[in-house]
Amino acid sequence: MLRAVVSRSALAAGADRAVAAGGAGIADLRRDAWGHGLIEAARVATAAGARAVRVDGERERALLASEGITATCEEPADLDPRLLYGLPDAEGALTGTPAMRVVGRVLSTKDIAAGSGVSYGYIHRAPVDSRLALVTGGYAQGVVRALGSSASVEIDGVVHPIVGRIAMDVCVVDIGDADVEPSAEVTYFGGTGPLAAGLAHWSKVTGMTAGELVAVVGQRTERTWVA
Repeated sequence: MLRAVVSRSALAAGADRAVAAGGAGIADLRRDAWGHGLIEAARVATAAGARAVRVDGERERALLASEGITATCEEPADLDPRLLYGLPDAEGALTGTPAMRVVGRVLSTKDIAAGSGVSYGYIHRAPVDSRLALVTGGYAQGVVRALGSSASVEIDGVVHPIVGRIAMDVCVVDIGDADVEPSAEVTYFGGTGPLAAGLAHWSKVTGMTAGELVAVVGQRTERTWVA
């Protein structure tokens, strides 16, 4: 299972920055608050001083009205979403901690001999003897297929490359000689580690914006809120 772990404190800090940067005070909470979770994100944004939030339709507007939150389907959002959600720019620069961290788990590990193929179609062959980890997270959860052999994950603070094609619910990571335990946590992007701004690389590889990517992943995974 892939999880989107959303930090209230990081989102609150981002909302403070977005409101302080100026504008009419309308936060863009379409697409389920860009995958972060509509109701909680609306509470955080308005607590930071947002005048209203932009939503997709009348159902969302009515839902937030029951929470006492003003929502609009017509007025344009003008609070900077990169500040609000802590998204990296095209160069990978961050203004704060990303509100969302996407994490999976190591399912198993195994040795691989030099020249052996990895995943469907064997588009990747191990250049040297190494060790692989099968980890949760695939294209069904928004880990875009184009990221196969083009992106990395973080395990125990160390960055390891994804190798071979990405499957529906899993992908394969070359962990070299690292001592990785089954069930170890795997970070795809976000948080405070070396892949905090990993979405910027995803954008370059896929041609999608950081906002599009985080919205897809956030809506296709199990979402957890933390302090």
